[in-house]
Amino acid sequence: MIVERLDHVNIITDRLAETARFYAELLDLEERDGPPPLKPEQVRWMFDANGIAVLHLNSVDCPRAYDREVVQGGATGAIHHVALRCGEFDTVKGRLDQRGADYTVNEVPAAGLKQIFTADPNNVLLELNFFEAG
Repeated sequence: MIVERLDHVNIITDRLAETARFYAELLDLEERDGPPPLKPEQVRWMFDANGIAVLHLNSVDCPRAYDREVVQGGATGAIHHVALRCGEFDTVKGRLDQRGADYTVNEVPAAGLKQIFTADPNNVLLELNFFEAG
């Protein structure tokens, strides 16, 4: 197998601090600086509990090795959603309720799965997957 795992998702935003705060507060991702020469005001990397930067958040003026047009708050091209495997369903749902966020819960009993669908501050659709232990 050539692909080992999904490495990260990159989101370009004109709401960098708000987007970083959203992921930190909702999903307990740790916000850190990206590597030099990237500047903290242009890039925030969001790390999971295993120390993996699963989200790279970039300001619209952040330099990129490969650039292409991005429409802020618009459709995300051919990408429909970003799915993240999560824990603590009740905690995440409670945090969304506290924010007054719009979301939909879906249950797939045959797979032992609960899902929450919600959008981030940039209108990126998130599929948050919570599998039952066992």
